[in-house]
Amino acid sequence: MEYFFIIVSAIFVNNILLSQFLGVCPFLGVSSKLDTAVGMSGAVCFVITLATVVTFLLNKLLLLFEITYLQTIVFILVIAALVQMVEIVLKKISPALYSALGIFLPLITTNCAVLGVALNVVTKEFSFFGGQPHLFNLAEATVYAFATSLGYGLAMIIFAGLREHLSLNQVPAAFKGVPIALVTAGLLALAFMGFSGMVY
Repeated sequence: MEYFFIIVSAIFVNNILLSQFLGVCPFLGVSSKLDTAVGMSGAVCFVITLATVVTFLLNKLLLLFEITYLQTIVFILVIAALVQMVEIVLKKISPALYSALGIFLPLITTNCAVLGVALNVVTKEFSFFGGQPHLFNLAEATVYAFATSLGYGLAMIIFAGLREHLSLNQVPAAFKGVPIALVTAGLLALAFMGFSGMVY
């Protein structure tokens, strides 16, 4: 049951994009077309999940040697290596998606959502429905990372659909482009706030 609460909390209640505001740059940059947003969501989902598992295990190793002060540097290097791997695989498997993502694929390296999830898992204590606060174990960390990345992808895909719909409508000249995108993102964040009472 605890895994269910982790999933619901990560996707809807504490959405990393709409409630914690991490990873906003690709959210605004890649979301003008739905197919690009889906591809970016898939890449971010893979990188967040894999990076969290690897960094979780590395953190345990750093704790053994009492060198946790290297935590952030090591995490950034691991994330950069994983993004390079995703880039190489996408170039071989789907050149169309690789070219559609363009500059935003290397930007996953600097996407603060990836680093934010990895750091949340190893530093923050979580409790559900009044339970004792505790750090995640590996299974909980993996579920949390995957659910968080799904929440990120869900928010990005919904936002991309809204932006495509807006491009077909008459928008006042002062709101065209980024202003209407920011207003839409704010309304989407308000919509996700409706889930805030579901999980503590």
